Amino acid sequence: MSAVSDLQATLDPLRKSWVESANQPSHDFPIQNLPFGVFSDTSNPARRVGVAIGDEIVDLAALQAAGLLKVPSTADVLARDTLNDFIALGRDAWRSVRIQLSRLLARETVTLRDDAALRAKALVRAADARLHLPVQIPGYTDFYSSKEHATNVGCMFRDPKNALLPNWSEMPIGYNGRASSVVVSGTPVRRPNGQLKLPDQERPVFGACRKLDIELETGFVIGGGNALGEPIACADAEAHIFGMVLLNDWSARDIQQWEYVPLGPFNAKTFATTISPWVVTLDALEPFRVAQPVQEPEPLAYLRHDGDHAFDIVLEVKLRPQGAKQATTITRTNFRYMYWTMAQQLAHHTVSGCNTRVGDLMGSGTISGPTEDSYGSLLELTWNGKKPLELKEGGTRSFIEDGDELTLAGWCQGEGYRVGFGTCVGEIVAAWE
Repeated sequence: MSAVSDLQATLDPLRKSWVESANQPSHDFPIQNLPFGVFSDTSNPARRVGVAIGDEIVDLAALQAAGLLKVPSTADVLARDTLNDFIALGRDAWRSVRIQLSRLLARETVTLRDDAALRAKALVRAADARLHLPVQIPGYTDFYSSKEHATNVGCMFRDPKNALLPNWSEMPIGYNGRASSVVVSGTPVRRPNGQLKLPDQERPVFGACRKLDIELETGFVIGGGNALGEPIACADAEAHIFGMVLLNDWSARDIQQWEYVPLGPFNAKTFATTISPWVVTLDALEPFRVAQPVQEPEPLAYLRHDGDHAFDIVLEVKLRPQGAKQATTITRTNFRYMYWTMAQQLAHHTVSGCNTRVGDLMGSGTISGPTEDSYGSLLELTWNGKKPLELKEGGTRSFIEDGDELTLAGWCQGEGYRVGFGTCVGEIVAAWE
């Protein structure tokens, strides 16, 4: 079989695994997914590279040591505490590992399935594992690429008849964020302090953010960088992307409103960005590729690409107050609504000659849909606090309160299986006094 057909076989919706939990129709991690991450566990505190399959994690370093996984490198890249060195091997290597794992974990393959001793070394129960930040992130960029979100914000704070600024429809708008404060799902997030400009006071006051918000986003991880001065063509951009994660770009709306003129957000965004621990490869998402929205006017030549470059990814957010037994689903939307594609974002990011590096993280920007229940932030869902949300166990929310736990989830729905991202969770703790 050719490498292309081998890769295509990993997407076969009929393929099942001998890891039976992976065959549940609603599980995020079937054999068609095989996302990459970094984990440790109760019996081995060393961080190493793993792949999720059902309720298990495959220890890739253990498989390589047993001779069941070939990696085109003499270095022990699968025993590292980040994915960066593995990612740096390039797309052919990622795909080779995916193909090998898909075969090894297939129901009919006995090699690992029937070797109890090796299976005990190579498979770790996810419940016994701790997941870590999957990549070392040299740089983080956040875009602003949902037309619905940009329009809502423009209507809220500017003239509704001119909600979008003239440049928005011409290029992917973005800003360089703070890589040092990107944290993995489950990390508590402290409410930020900052300057607040109250409407009835002439000068700002200092204090804890009063309008803390989420931004429902995805992010993509750079798999192959570019040299300084050498832009990435839009048509080639997806080959430079290793995979995608869920991303919550926490936002202090009141701090942002006072600080963002003239240079954009600063402290309102730097305090924390949470990402999910599993990186879902573009190869796993291939069956869910769909057409992006029609772009008018037609983008300039360097931002044009043929074919479909959006993905049908269902996204939702749940909010659970401290002490509550039930979470409330506050929004559900879809990545397919994004006006600017990942390829266009990366092409625009590098057209000036900006270099990117393995592990760089690019946030999509808040993902909002066309209906009020599909908006990707509380700012929009409550229209800046004017229409509070009702919670399942009583009470309301205009913005996030201390003790609230926010959970982002995302998945692509296939026939009889889903390719999911797991969850991206953060709980808010009180500001420093």
